[in-house]
Amino acid sequence: MKRTALITGAAKRLGKEMSIHLARQGWNIAIHFNSSDEQARNLKNELLRNFPDQKFEIFQANLSNSTRVEKLLPDVLNEMGKIDLLINNASVFHSGYLKETGLDLLTSQMAVNFQAPFILSRDFFRLAQKGLIINLVDTRITTNKSNYTVYSISKKALWELTKMAALEFAPEIRVNAIAPGVTLPPEDKDENYLNKLAQNLPMKATGGVKPILQSLDYIITNSHLTGQLLFADGGENLGQNP
Repeated sequence: MKRTALITGAAKRLGKEMSIHLARQGWNIAIHFNSSDEQARNLKNELLRNFPDQKFEIFQANLSNSTRVEKLLPDVLNEMGKIDLLINNASVFHSGYLKETGLDLLTSQMAVNFQAPFILSRDFFRLAQKGLIINLVDTRITTNKSNYTVYSISKKALWELTKMAALEFAPEIRVNAIAPGVTLPPEDKDENYLNKLAQNLPMKATGGVKPILQSLDYIITNSHLTGQLLFADGGENLGQNP
């Protein structure tokens, strides 16, 4: 029987790349989206054309709505039959120093970036009962830069959740994390923007999505790996060269 993955934020950017990557390996994909309806449908149709023997379905859920988040796993299981892999990929990324952060920004980013993965991980244990969870954190968790205060805090919390869940859910469920760095340009920027950022990295180059996909494969295939964090960031977590 083919394995099934639920990927949050699967309709575009990194989520889309991971969906296509896993589909090539024979996975069925539950494509979650919030507002990217057209992109989700286009991705589903593309996958069905290329992999007609596999199953691809789309699931809409606003991850800032806890009631809707709690329905997502049951909906996916009802439609797909099972879930073997949960990838908590969706996140919101807004700037704001600590001293200027309002309650709305705090609540909205924590809801999507931490609370939703918390609920989905809990429900994966309760409903799927075995398998694998992969959380997408961020290389920013190694610093205390506060220009994206709530985003950074939410990703730090997600990494702590990864370790706690790995311990509590073992041995039935493995839980690991990937920390991307300079990967894809913001939607209003181009590759030149990334290349300039990359000059501050130890590796002096952008990795694109390939290191993340390779990390994904390593976590999936290493059956003894749990509670671990793979940095796919060109050494950004190490700091800048002296």
